[in-house]
Amino acid sequence: MLSQGFLNLNKPFGWTSHDCVARVRKLLRLKRVGHGGTLDPAATGVLPIALGKATRLLQYLPENKAYKATIRLGVRTTTDDLEGEIISSQACAGLSLAEVKTALAQFAGKIEQIPPNYSAIQVDGKRLYDLARKGEIVEVPVRTVEIFQIDILDWREGDFPELDVAIACGSGTYIRAIARDLGAILETGGTLAALLRTESSGFDLTDSLTLTDLETKLQAGTFQPLAPDVALQHLLSVTLPRISAQKWCQGQRVSLNSDVTGIVRVYEEETRFLGVGQLQDEVLVPQMVFEPLS
Repeated sequence: MLSQGFLNLNKPFGWTSHDCVARVRKLLRLKRVGHGGTLDPAATGVLPIALGKATRLLQYLPENKAYKATIRLGVRTTTDDLEGEIISSQACAGLSLAEVKTALAQFAGKIEQIPPNYSAIQVDGKRLYDLARKGEIVEVPVRTVEIFQIDILDWREGDFPELDVAIACGSGTYIRAIARDLGAILETGGTLAALLRTESSGFDLTDSLTLTDLETKLQAGTFQPLAPDVALQHLLSVTLPRISAQKWCQGQRVSLNSDVTGIVRVYEEETRFLGVGQLQDEVLVPQMVFEPLS
């Protein structure tokens, strides 16, 4: 069925995440389409797309993400990337890679981060980018984010040197803010020049499809969405016998002899994915019934 499951989409440059959802909705002639982990228009790479009932599973996807980013030093912009207006520009040809490495080390682990003024964060019910476009200045709340790994991939010297980095991070991390803050530490200014998301919510860039790929597969009749539970492999699983599975799918709590606790994938006879449950004290409570039994 084309109407439920996941699509690992490689988002094109210049498209918003909403644009991608609208295009997929039109191509598949499907009303219920959603995405996990918004990407800025200037960013490319992995954008998980949920189809049909799988939209209800988005909340259970893993939150870790990975990126390849290019940071340009010596430049500050209003949006903390090249899409914005230049605030300041100063050549910094004397900047060394050793100085950059020392500064970059400060971003490892849990850090305090202020999201860019042009971001989807809400303050008093209003999006920051809407306030910024109106010229309104508001205090952006500081948030704690986690950087699991940050590695230098390449360094290009010049008046406005560029640094390529690979970043693995937790949910809510703004790579544009890292570029901005790195420039602040180096006292040169910094902005994000390019961003590619290589991993998101358990999906990898190597397995992704472009919109053109999707159209080609649809025309050939070969497109199949990823199974709903493929995106939930980070969760432990439990299996129910037929009678218990029927009760669980009807919204009833069922007893289950298991040492597992927390949010789990639920199956019937080890093969049929039924949905997501909460297991506590050997009682399995339905959280999201994906495939009810007849």
